[in-house]
Amino acid sequence: MNPHHPQPDPNPVVTTAQGAVRGLRLDGSTAFLNIPYAAPPLGAGRFAPPQPHASWDGVRDATVPGPNAPQSERKLGSVDMSPYFGAGWSRGEDYLTVNVWTPEAAGGHSDDRSRSHGHWPVMVFVHGGGFVAGSTRSALYDGSGFARDGVVLVTLNYRLGIAGFLDIPGAPANRGLLDVVAALRWVRDNIAAFGGDPRNVTLFGQSAGATIVGGVLATPEATGLFHRAIVQSGNGLGAFAAEQAARVTRAAAGALGIEPHADAFAGISDERLVEAATRLAGIDLRTETHRDPLIGLSPFSLVLDTQPAESVAAGLGADVDLLIGTNTEEGNLYLAPVGAYSTSTAEDVHAAAARSHPDPARLVETYRKARPGASFGELRSAIMGDAAFGAGSRALAGAHAGHPQSATYAYEFAWRSHALDGELGAAHAVELPFVFDLAHLPQLHGPGGLLGPAKPSADLASRVHAAWIRFAATGNPGWDRYDRERRATMRIDARWTRADDPRGRERRAWT
Repeated sequence: MNPHHPQPDPNPVVTTAQGAVRGLRLDGSTAFLNIPYAAPPLGAGRFAPPQPHASWDGVRDATVPGPNAPQSERKLGSVDMSPYFGAGWSRGEDYLTVNVWTPEAAGGHSDDRSRSHGHWPVMVFVHGGGFVAGSTRSALYDGSGFARDGVVLVTLNYRLGIAGFLDIPGAPANRGLLDVVAALRWVRDNIAAFGGDPRNVTLFGQSAGATIVGGVLATPEATGLFHRAIVQSGNGLGAFAAEQAARVTRAAAGALGIEPHADAFAGISDERLVEAATRLAGIDLRTETHRDPLIGLSPFSLVLDTQPAESVAAGLGADVDLLIGTNTEEGNLYLAPVGAYSTSTAEDVHAAAARSHPDPARLVETYRKARPGASFGELRSAIMGDAAFGAGSRALAGAHAGHPQSATYAYEFAWRSHALDGELGAAHAVELPFVFDLAHLPQLHGPGGLLGPAKPSADLASRVHAAWIRFAATGNPGWDRYDRERRATMRIDARWTRADDPRGRERRAWT
């Protein structure tokens, strides 16, 4: 061993503002798992803003996964979604934590000293799961691929279900979103110690996590904490109005036999809160002035007086670059795995339109003209996908594109999974393995695997992953900007093609 070139510590130690943590050196990266960014949410604290975590003495072990937010195990028909949702609730009080993956040099000695002292781009991921499930423990959120390619990747847990998103008198709204903002503050104060640049932070998320990212984009308290945002299949029009949220609160209180107030909820165990949340599905949230923005997919969402897209149009998040998109067949995930795609009828198509649009007959006719020869399953899926994700994403893209001081980019992920004999297609969540460069994972293939029996081209995963990293590092994923005239969108498939306003007819139907 050369004494002038010390060998890397196999278990590197990094000092944060709360104390030292010991990570685990992997092949090409270093992982630091289960680092607290906020105090454990206990008792009444579950319904309060996140609080600072106490400091610790000595070195905290950060080599094994920690607990996650209370939740029930979540399944979706015949598709194995365990790589996405994880294995359910891993119990423990101290679950408001982050996992951090760093390039190998950041955890120890490096000849590139500038890179190891706070200059890698940082990406912070917010998981999906319908506001009721998911965690940093999920297999799809392994950040080693990002670290391998020169990014400090942070994943985070946040409060879910009743503790995170039920709108309760006596408690602040959107507590799960407040957790994400607290995690961003932790990143600002600590990420340089892991080699990350706090001046170059990209917040990104998928599904419910993407809707939260849109909400954070429109949150004044988050200004300056991140510099770019990626919204994967979110909804910039996905927040509940107060009247809608109150319906869910009354139902939750009724299920628990308590008054709808924070003091009453504070006395209920996590186990009972999780069980009660499972009984809230199916609440009709339509009012005289509002449709259900999530078309019944979840009884929880952000609760806001102004939709994120409207707040962004008014100027919030105007300095943040945005990459936003959806998958071509989002709605397939909610139909094909439960046998409802091929069995869909004309009545099902009209019911989907009636649930999501004030003029359902006109909406159905628009989709028929845009998709001549489409089956009832195709039409139903397309309407559901746009109601829950597409229309709100296009609204957020258009709102953001009105601010010249930042860039907007759009994509449509069109690669089709062959799962369920090809019925799953370019469904909700199918892009995630490509973003994390994990499309090769065995659990994503075989019977019930999200990506189907055949492995996709490795080049597709590497290209998608590289585009996300390029956007985080430079603010440009590698294609033309989206503006309100051309609405340039990159269609991602085996071949990548640019299209101008590719869903223009449908977009106009929703506006």
